[in-house]
Amino acid sequence: MKFYFPDSQDLVSPTYDFLNDEYLPTRVRQRDDVYAHEVVTPSPYDGVLVSKAIVDGSVKGAGKYTAPQRARLYRLGVRKFFRLPSGTASLGDCGAFNYADEEYPPYSVDEVLDFYDECGFDSGVSIDHVIFGYIPEAGEDDVDPAWAKRRHISLDLAEKFLAAVQERDSLVEPVGAAQGWSPASYADSVARLQEMGYRRVALGGMVPLKTHEIVACLEEISTILRPETQLHLLGITRVDSMERFAELGVTSFDSTSAFRQSFMDERNNYHTADGAYTAVRVPQVDGNPALKRSILSGAVSQRDAILAERECLSALRGYDQGAVDLEDVMTALTAYEALVLGDNPAKKKSYLVQYRRTLEARPWKSCPCALCREHGIEIAIFRGTERNKRRGFHNLAVLEAKMRKVTPRPARGEFVPSTRRDSG
Repeated sequence: MKFYFPDSQDLVSPTYDFLNDEYLPTRVRQRDDVYAHEVVTPSPYDGVLVSKAIVDGSVKGAGKYTAPQRARLYRLGVRKFFRLPSGTASLGDCGAFNYADEEYPPYSVDEVLDFYDECGFDSGVSIDHVIFGYIPEAGEDDVDPAWAKRRHISLDLAEKFLAAVQERDSLVEPVGAAQGWSPASYADSVARLQEMGYRRVALGGMVPLKTHEIVACLEEISTILRPETQLHLLGITRVDSMERFAELGVTSFDSTSAFRQSFMDERNNYHTADGAYTAVRVPQVDGNPALKRSILSGAVSQRDAILAERECLSALRGYDQGAVDLEDVMTALTAYEALVLGDNPAKKKSYLVQYRRTLEARPWKSCPCALCREHGIEIAIFRGTERNKRRGFHNLAVLEAKMRKVTPRPARGEFVPSTRRDSG
């Protein structure tokens, strides 16, 4: 089972100063910062997925790349831009969620294939149109006509995309995008893509589905799936079900879930092989909007807030080194949390119970990943992008270790990344 990490320009600075919370004045982000595969060994993913909407923008506006970054990607190609290790695959797609509200995808087949070719992707997904809904027993006449239209748009564009790849003699491996609202509609989409000539199919629109619904779709698809056809799940993790997914023909998937949980989830921020812990929140005084409002209104002294913040960080580092007692750390965290929550903490959530559990377990002490060994407790502190993204990279390493244990389906060939030329 191969895991692709969707790119959203997530890098960390190897020279970031955690004690003073500052960057080197000479730092240049794309040149000096590093990706997860450059700081985690082994690489926490088998490939990267890059969306055209992220790079070039879409109907919602500009993408996440600056103009110089975009130009550099096109000039260097995806392998050199991301400094990908040998054997790490690259997959391009359109980022269908970015134009999901539109009646028709905003890109032409030629525009998409130009993106894949010019950036030198190993594989590229055909243009699709997301269907938001799941009615397991519904036929095409029973659903919103817009759903049926979106499925046919996706199939029509897949056929045109494959024809364009063949006409250009493109080096990009074509991946057909399948959409549906039920097991039968997904299976029909896959069957049609196989008839067109696709040997790799990406299943889209499944992110909102429950695991048993995904399995139901895969089971139906398996009845028409050819031995040589490989399935990719777009945006799906569900590690506990990957064995079953593999049995049903899934050979690869992509997801940002493990990474984003490091700073988006309320509690499950730091992952381990058998669970998760809550990162200890020590927000920067000048970076927390609620605390800043309290200071500006005079409800909180800025001096007191800065001292409480520093006391928390000092106590946590001392605890990590065995020089400070856990109760002293909890006292400091309690005082600072009270300042952050303000006069009405009942309306906001306290995490002190979760912090105690994390600190008692000290999971970073037993973690084998290079980031935890290098940064210690800093990796478990919820504070700013540098710590939070490093914790996200750690989570990817945990996911990679779990995925190594997934038994592939013996009857189906394992996907091997191509060794296509660098673009440039």
